[in-house]
Amino acid sequence: MKFLEYFNKSFPFLVSCCALASLFYPPLFTWFSRPWITYGLGGIMLGMGLTLQWSDFNQVLKTPKLVVLGVFLQFTVMPFLGWILAILFDLPPFFAIGLILVASCPGGTASNVIVYLAKANVALSVTMTTISTLAAIIMTPLLTSYLSGSYLEVDAMGLFYSTLKVVLFPMTLGVILNRHLPRVTKNIIPFAPPVAVLLITLIVASIIGQGKEIILTSGIQLLGAIMVLHLFGFLLGYFTAKIIFKNEQVSRTIAIEVGMQNSGLGAVLARENFINPATAIPAAISSLVHSIYGSIFASIASNSSVKKSI
Repeated sequence: MKFLEYFNKSFPFLVSCCALASLFYPPLFTWFSRPWITYGLGGIMLGMGLTLQWSDFNQVLKTPKLVVLGVFLQFTVMPFLGWILAILFDLPPFFAIGLILVASCPGGTASNVIVYLAKANVALSVTMTTISTLAAIIMTPLLTSYLSGSYLEVDAMGLFYSTLKVVLFPMTLGVILNRHLPRVTKNIIPFAPPVAVLLITLIVASIIGQGKEIILTSGIQLLGAIMVLHLFGFLLGYFTAKIIFKNEQVSRTIAIEVGMQNSGLGAVLARENFINPATAIPAAISSLVHSIYGSIFASIASNSSVKKSI
């Protein structure tokens, strides 16, 4: 299984190369479009559900203050940063809404891989990702609708139903399968992270390829906004946790969870709920940027010592 481990670690490199290749020759990846993008995210969420049991949520009871802080920052710092940056960078409405949408998304499965590489608290990371993903069923549509009001009227209920379809149902199915078919899921679980890496890469590269022209002509401002968004997400997550808990391992975990969004979810919600396909481009670029930041953060963190986790 070492190959699968190396493949997981190669996520930032893989998504960067495929996104770049898609800019040069879009047909390499644009075949992976509707409905495959929606199915792909559903597959990622199903894989996440397969790794969970109902007892895993006991982690919330053991360390509620850690989880609460992480999820609170996820749905306050990032959405409002996205809204402010959309104004400061004077983004066109379709980019502004896409940025606010991805900033309002929960943590993604990629963050769990980065937390592992950073020698942080993987159990806490998975718990935070799970709780924020469940909270996103309500919070993502609500925040996107509220913060995007000055740009365009957003169908909050449409976003809500889309989130139910691609998040709650597949995750619940995964947990149920893990509960009733443990022998089967035990053989599948090792392949869940690499499949997630592959599917996220295909989603990002496809959207980058489909939006090639607009990215090359007007994507510089958007790139700047997204780079600042995720940089501040990492920094504010880290230093807020550091000041409150004074624990390096916990601070790293919360920094990664806050700084890395479920960009795949953002892309699917944008494609399903907005007519302009460019609305999904911020999510695709976001995946690329936070993956690079995450790998740099993990590299720095893994080379320094940490205190024992709370």
